[in-house]
Amino acid sequence: MPKWKWPVVGVLVALVTLAYPLIVYLSLGRLEPRWLALLLLGLALMRLVVSRMAVTWGFAAGALLLAVFSWAGNAWMPLKLYPVVVNAVLLSLFAASLAYPPSAIERFARLREPELPPEAVAYTRRVTQVWCLFFIFNGAVALVTALWASDAVWTLYNGLVSYCLIGTLMALEWLVRRRVRARIALANTANTANAAQG
Repeated sequence: MPKWKWPVVGVLVALVTLAYPLIVYLSLGRLEPRWLALLLLGLALMRLVVSRMAVTWGFAAGALLLAVFSWAGNAWMPLKLYPVVVNAVLLSLFAASLAYPPSAIERFARLREPELPPEAVAYTRRVTQVWCLFFIFNGAVALVTALWASDAVWTLYNGLVSYCLIGTLMALEWLVRRRVRARIALANTANTANAAQG
């Protein structure tokens, strides 16, 4: 595939992923689950076309497993468990980065600021821990809605509420990060002034 098409595929994958709960909901009673399993399989393969990172392999493997179970049993439940798999993969990735630093958020931060002070490294580790807690909560609710809630509630949570929660958490983290950066900058200025006086 020409390189210029990769971003197009990436955008398509992102849009289908975001719309996945709604697609499943609209397909209920109209399509057999095994046909939607092909969509999940296609989504997994497109992810691998765009990226070959560990997290992508995790998403692809989970999607493939669910697609196989859905196709074999012609069942909706495996398809509804995809948000659970996404949260489980992200939790595994972020938790592994805590055990084997640098943390996931630190890696993201270093893409913009290669030289992070120790205070910033500690902060990124705490943020990674917060995201781990979020993935546990979000995955658990996704599982509960898949197993015991109505299709409408499952779609509402996984196709809207969870995205709102992610956006809220990102916004709160951005506000906290600004305060932390200001505090670090103030401390660095004070240390520089003290060193100059000394």
